[in-house]
Amino acid sequence: MPVNYGWKNGFLNMAYIDLNCDMGEGLDTDGAIMPYISSANIACGYHAGNRDTMQHTATLALQHKVAIGAHPGFADRENFGRTAQHLSDNALYDLVTTQVYALQVICRSLHTQLAHVKPHGALYNMAAGNAGMAHIIAKAVYDVDKNLCLFGLSNSKLITAARAAGLKTASEVFADRTYQDNGSLTPRSQANALINSEEQAIQQVLQMVTLQKVTTVNGHTVPLTADTICIHGDGPHAVAFARAVHTALHDHHLTIRHP
Repeated sequence: MPVNYGWKNGFLNMAYIDLNCDMGEGLDTDGAIMPYISSANIACGYHAGNRDTMQHTATLALQHKVAIGAHPGFADRENFGRTAQHLSDNALYDLVTTQVYALQVICRSLHTQLAHVKPHGALYNMAAGNAGMAHIIAKAVYDVDKNLCLFGLSNSKLITAARAAGLKTASEVFADRTYQDNGSLTPRSQANALINSEEQAIQQVLQMVTLQKVTTVNGHTVPLTADTICIHGDGPHAVAFARAVHTALHDHHLTIRHP
């Protein structure tokens, strides 16, 4: 990925960064967030959404010149796809390909292309640490379209598997989530999993992007690669965070664009 680096005032500067958001999940904030992002991860009907919301969100992305990505998750609307499931390899492969194909068809009907895939919720977190799952997901994405970019947690097994499969990758970091000492996200079951302070979110984003590291909940710093920053569309401060992070990145002379 052609990311350019430079040094200024002792900080590592990146010429551009992607800002992504999970969308099409039944909330009314998508339209307000879209002007501030460069990539939209659209729910594909399993954990949330349906054909109509997929088409509406993809159309909205096109209007704002935002790259369209598939956001496949477990078929678990009751828990919003955030509960772990253990599927066979074939079932996992079908889970991913079916959802990515569904959004790809909609993109073609709109005379545009699907740009990337980012697994959702428990599927994303499980694949981050499970090499077998990561391999199946990467193969599924490659088989749908080898030109797609796979988004995954920075330093995760999903990024490793995607590269091994020959896919383009974007190492993802989070503006609104806290980190553990091993570089994983703090589980949502813990009280300190979410960042609710706009100031804290901006501070974390700038640390991750300019220094390529993050401070964990225990005060340690761990290295990471930041190609794309996620803001959750279902967060209570989603619109405000999107606006604030967008502004902070521009103030630091970073161009926001899809990787």
